[in-house]
Amino acid sequence: MAGNEQILKAKFNDYVQSLETYIMFQIKAKQLALTEELTKKNRKPIALSMGAPVDMVPMFAVETLKSVLDDPSIHTYSTPKGETYFLEAVARRMKKRFGVELDPKKEVYSLIGSKEGIANLIRELINPVVDEKERDIIMCPNPGYASYKEMVKVSGGLFWGVPLLEENNYQPDLENELTKILNAGYKKEKIKALIINYPNNPLGVTCDFDYMQKCVDFCLKNNIILISDNAYAEIYFDENDKPRSILECKGAKDIAVEFHSFSKPYAMTGWRMGFVCGNETIVSMLGKLKSTIDTGIFKALQLTGAKLLDSKEGDEYINEANRKFKHKIQKFVDGLNSLGYSVKMPKASFYLWVKIPPRYNGDSKKFADDLLEKSGIVIVPGEAFGDLGKGYVRMSITASESSLDEVIERMKADGHNF
Repeated sequence: MAGNEQILKAKFNDYVQSLETYIMFQIKAKQLALTEELTKKNRKPIALSMGAPVDMVPMFAVETLKSVLDDPSIHTYSTPKGETYFLEAVARRMKKRFGVELDPKKEVYSLIGSKEGIANLIRELINPVVDEKERDIIMCPNPGYASYKEMVKVSGGLFWGVPLLEENNYQPDLENELTKILNAGYKKEKIKALIINYPNNPLGVTCDFDYMQKCVDFCLKNNIILISDNAYAEIYFDENDKPRSILECKGAKDIAVEFHSFSKPYAMTGWRMGFVCGNETIVSMLGKLKSTIDTGIFKALQLTGAKLLDSKEGDEYINEANRKFKHKIQKFVDGLNSLGYSVKMPKASFYLWVKIPPRYNGDSKKFADDLLEKSGIVIVPGEAFGDLGKGYVRMSITASESSLDEVIERMKADGHNF
């Protein structure tokens, strides 16, 4: 049996064989293996690992979905592009929220969650080759969303990590990165795309609008596609400092697309709904691939999503969720700082990027393992998000307030001070 398994695995391409299991699933497996033991010592696991809101989805969405399910036509095939009512609702939402004008017929496309859309676009941009110096390059945040690197790897491309560091205010000099790429012996024409992600996962940082414009200008000057992953645009804590859209920038629609998700703002992680919008050519090329591999989102979900985007109930849900996030995160930040950590309240997202105690000598995996094995606290080591994550861990502050209070109490009791 084992021999047969190796024979079958060998049939798969080298890129797939080199993939790592997604870090969140690795952590979940370890958590499950330890749950019984931890529960016996009053340390039942509390997850601060997955970036998934735990609140109930908007009841407006639940009731809307129920109301449309009796329509026989709602159960037929959709199209990958999306139903007209969904695309038009997206265009209205982008206009209302960001002041961005979009043609729903040409500049908007539905997605089965933004993750698949980004992965499929990367797949389209890369021509896989054996010679590393000839590989197509995707410039990605480092630290950054853990799946970016694997998406590039499985497509046969070269991941180039762009450093997001405190000393560059998490807004790196892109011309300097281009020089580094060329000095490393790679060809400029092999750089296919730059991915930006503000508000950022895992750092929780935002960028100013001037920097967004610099990203657009850089990509226009160098003929590089700009991909904005804006999944956390609606999770913010100051009404006067909301995250912006890359499509607000001058010239953005000549070079850029932006990805949005229903998962984070509406806690609809299981509904698998998102959209891409922006440059007509890039949107249509992504659609060309998707037309061969999926037949779109369930119409009932699209209709529900369209109504939610247009509704006052959807806005009220976001506002209330942000109010609760702000309260929980600030309280948790205060708790960590009382233990000697130095953590700042983020402007957006529900992530905290936490420097680990010096006694760990930068080994964030060891710190994360200690918190799980001793205290049942589930977090993610910084290296999961890139080599520049060494010495940090990411905490996702989506658990209940009582669970977050318990985390601080356990860290205090079990000696996890800074």
